Amino acid sequence: MTTPTTQDYLLFDGAFGTYYFTLTNNKNFCEYANINDKDTVIKIHKEYIDAGAMAIKTNTFGANSKLVDDFAILDNIIRSGWTLAVLAATEGHNIQIFADIGPIVYEDAELCKQEYLRIAKIFLDCGTTNFIFETFPEYEILASVIAYIKKQVPEAFIIISFAVDQDGYTKNGLYYKDLIKSATQNSEVSASGLNCFCGPSHLYNLIKNLDIENATISAMPNAGYPSYVASRTVYIDNSEYFASKLFDIKNCGASILGGCCGTTPAHIRAASLRLSNKEYLQESESLSISPSNEKVPLLDKIQEIQASDFFASSGKMLIAVELDPPVDINYELLLSGSIQVKNAGADIITFADSPLARVRADSIMIASKIKREVEIKVIPHLTCRDKNLIGIKASLLGGNIEGVRNILVVTGDPISQTDRSEIKGVFSLNSQNLIKYIDNLNNDVFADNQFCIGGALNVNAANFDVELKRAQVKLQNGAKYFLTQPVYDKYAIDNIKKARQYLNAKILCGIMPLASYKNAIFINNEVPGISIPEELINEFKGKSIDEVECASVDFCVRIAKLVKDYCDGFYLITPLKKTHIICKLIEELRREII
Repeated sequence: MTTPTTQDYLLFDGAFGTYYFTLTNNKNFCEYANINDKDTVIKIHKEYIDAGAMAIKTNTFGANSKLVDDFAILDNIIRSGWTLAVLAATEGHNIQIFADIGPIVYEDAELCKQEYLRIAKIFLDCGTTNFIFETFPEYEILASVIAYIKKQVPEAFIIISFAVDQDGYTKNGLYYKDLIKSATQNSEVSASGLNCFCGPSHLYNLIKNLDIENATISAMPNAGYPSYVASRTVYIDNSEYFASKLFDIKNCGASILGGCCGTTPAHIRAASLRLSNKEYLQESESLSISPSNEKVPLLDKIQEIQASDFFASSGKMLIAVELDPPVDINYELLLSGSIQVKNAGADIITFADSPLARVRADSIMIASKIKREVEIKVIPHLTCRDKNLIGIKASLLGGNIEGVRNILVVTGDPISQTDRSEIKGVFSLNSQNLIKYIDNLNNDVFADNQFCIGGALNVNAANFDVELKRAQVKLQNGAKYFLTQPVYDKYAIDNIKKARQYLNAKILCGIMPLASYKNAIFINNEVPGISIPEELINEFKGKSIDEVECASVDFCVRIAKLVKDYCDGFYLITPLKKTHIICKLIEELRREII
């Protein structure tokens, strides 16, 4: 594959949106300017061309149904964006024009594909032959769209550019090397690379570590990292530095270059001069300081903490016990409960991550403390609900340093409708993608001390075949074990059997004793994913607390006997902080089954 230019590189323009805002102070999306402020759109394109850009992108990055749901208006914005770019390039010298298509956020992947196709068809109708899909967090969703474009225009030049953080991960938790490898293996993709999120130095480090032999790579970093000044996002004027780093990136093998957020015509002008100067010395390279690879010896105590996953004890059915972190700073009850279940025979303790979206102490911090003070293995749960990738990785780093080596990834219960006006769930990833993200980190950041990653398995799901397919994806993404929802009936037992048949993973069967008749009513009606048979609930009606506890433990033991041949152990969920019930259940399980 080659770039559509006679030179050994193709220099794109910079950021249209941030530069448009700088010039106009107009806070509306810049794509509207294609129909409301055409002169400014042409002016910006020309400034980049005059600065030395060999290719420009249409002002259509965000032109999709998320911008405006009226298709007639959207069609006008896209067509006008193409026309204005053509008008601006007419006076230039062999300026390439690329149809710019940005990512669309939909829960339904099929809706995304249809939207991309609809946008691509408009551009094709305009006569476009060059496309750039930029700032994407994934690749697969574009495969069918690219195939359609190439079928209509076989000579089309198509660039896919991914947005990754400084460590090389997209917001979906996918690793840049895997994404670029997938894209370059598709002969219909002309070039692939990176843009946005990263400043020039970090993007240089990522490109430097790529295996880009026989591949056409693009690199369009941000000017740097923004600051907030008077409620505005501001990038510093660092055009000379930007140009020097872009030169370094070119010397790493990237042949399609340009700028993203914060880059102005000044950045592109400086880059054009540097890239065309063959005598320029790599000053930034000679001044860079390489970190030492020498490892500092760890103390024996720290090495002892870094234990392997909890399934290392082969040939033994395991018992995991879930305890909830406190809702306040009173930690004594959790500590005493942890000691009790350990003494009763629990192998590992798990900690939920703010279940039912009610705030509790951080699960990873609590797990670290219990591991250290009680000297028992732990599994903190990690939800997708509350943190973006920065927060997630920070928590994983801290937990790993503390010797936490197991993690259970769950989506997390949604925030109640009442709270959503003030509290927003993050959900940057779903549980499948978060598992993949941590698995990628295992091959990189945590290579010496990897996490054993687990997932949730809802054996009470109405359509368990769909749940099994989701579980298969989790396994493919790096999961090694599953903790199931509590089992109360034949339907869930049959699904445990089916899971054992189809999933090549360790399975701990969820068992949750009930503390009272009211507790059973509450769980059945207000806790998602758990279904308790009415006959069992009615069996507890009118009985004393002690009678319910004894009957519940007996019922749980009967369930355990029915599933013991189809699981690797039991996941005991503590009701209402009543660890004495769990201790009694552990004793019965150890006596009759394990």
